[in-house]
Amino acid sequence: MLPYLFVLLAIAVRFFPFLGLNLPHAWHFTPLAASLLFFGARGSRRQMWVPLLLLAGTDVVLTRFAWHYPFTWDTLVTWAWYAAILWLGTNLREKAGFWRVVVAAAASSVSFFIVSNFAVWAAWPQMYPRTLVGLISSYEAAIPFFRGTAVSDLFFSLAMFSVPALQQAIAGRLRSSGDHTATV
Repeated sequence: MLPYLFVLLAIAVRFFPFLGLNLPHAWHFTPLAASLLFFGARGSRRQMWVPLLLLAGTDVVLTRFAWHYPFTWDTLVTWAWYAAILWLGTNLREKAGFWRVVVAAAASSVSFFIVSNFAVWAAWPQMYPRTLVGLISSYEAAIPFFRGTAVSDLFFSLAMFSVPALQQAIAGRLRSSGDHTATV
């Protein structure tokens, strides 16, 4: 249940600006990559298509109706990235220790930066010329957003992967306190 809730949280955060909510969404501070990592690690393998389909549907709605952009092939690159992060999360299924989660979150941030900005450069020649200088300009323009992406991927990944451990600790404490009062 928790993996689905985290994906729904990531989707809800994407709509906050359009709902008039002033919650921290600026500069790419979102739980999107973390929710995909967590779903890959803790969600049903047979239902990996669910977050992919939900996020792709969200992209279609936002692209067409909120931002009024044309739907282009670079969106498919983003969807492939979603699938890759889900797969990366499956590598955390057996062992999701602190450092493994940190590395997966960093890989998510860096891969999104590289893949998405390359796709923008390739798909939108009116924004950046299809030259080496244009490619470098695309990456330079994205640097201010990278910090928020990296910080949020790390923050939300650590938070999401901590929730089950916290739940177990609380449940264990409640069980032990219940047992203790029963023996007194």
